[in-house]
Amino acid sequence: MPLSAERKAAYFETMKTLMATYSKCFIVDIDNVGSMQIQTTRLALRGTAEILMGKNTMMRKCIREFVEENPDTPIAQLEDCCRGNVGFVFTNGDLGAVREILESNVRPAPAKVGSSAPADVIVPKGPTGCDPGQTAFFQTLQIATKIAKGQIEMTNDTHLISAGDKVTASQAALLQKLGIEPFTYGMSLLKVYDSGSLFDAKVLDITDEVLTAKFVAALNTISKLSLALNIPTEASVTHSVANAFKAILAVTVELENYSFPKAEIYKAYLADPSAFAGSGGGGGGGGEAAAEEAAPVEEEVEEAPPATDMFGGGDGGDY
Repeated sequence: MPLSAERKAAYFETMKTLMATYSKCFIVDIDNVGSMQIQTTRLALRGTAEILMGKNTMMRKCIREFVEENPDTPIAQLEDCCRGNVGFVFTNGDLGAVREILESNVRPAPAKVGSSAPADVIVPKGPTGCDPGQTAFFQTLQIATKIAKGQIEMTNDTHLISAGDKVTASQAALLQKLGIEPFTYGMSLLKVYDSGSLFDAKVLDITDEVLTAKFVAALNTISKLSLALNIPTEASVTHSVANAFKAILAVTVELENYSFPKAEIYKAYLADPSAFAGSGGGGGGGGEAAAEEAAPVEEEVEEAPPATDMFGGGDGGDY
């Protein structure tokens, strides 16, 4: 049933207000998502984000009118996103927190005939609860079975459906018999709009730790190239200073008439290494502890029994 003129005007006003108020939004796919599930998500997002659904033609028209009223706005790129069963989730908060709420609100669902499987379905081996008269049903699906304790038992894990395949009637019937709801449905994130930039939702998987690791790896590569090409850069300056210190130190320890403060400890160590023994023990008692550990341990020697003759007598007796 088409909307009345008043309701269309109210919808346009609501969407324009959301686009003017919020600088970020998710474009979400709501295939197989029921109205009750959407309402539950609205409650979870209350105070953090606003969900807007509607017909694609109305949303595109509203975006065009908003761009005409605000020529400098970059929100025009959202018009191309209004394809399929999609909606918008507007927010000014943290995108990661909103994403967690959206992805956590999922519901299990049975496999419907003709629907596309969003994930692989593997049926585990074990008893099925089906009587032996239904063996032909499993044979049709090429599932190895045996009869155990008066019921059909699957002998191996069975890869029943692959992701992207259409669910057949036999597959759906088997999953229903086994009481398996293999799929979960919720709002699927497609795109993210943030202050004029539109990008794929997978970008949100890049955390600060991932960025730090990538930056450090690139910095190490630059420093290695700089040292190999003998071209000083900010990335390699610390390594260059360390290498220069090593070269100066190597010359200084060979000289008797020259030294500098940082080289004194190395010269002292080369002159008498034993003076530094036990210094890593942490405290003045390190040497004593090392001496105690190095002290030989007296082995207990079991005393042999006194010698006796073959008849049990003492030593020194005559035969």
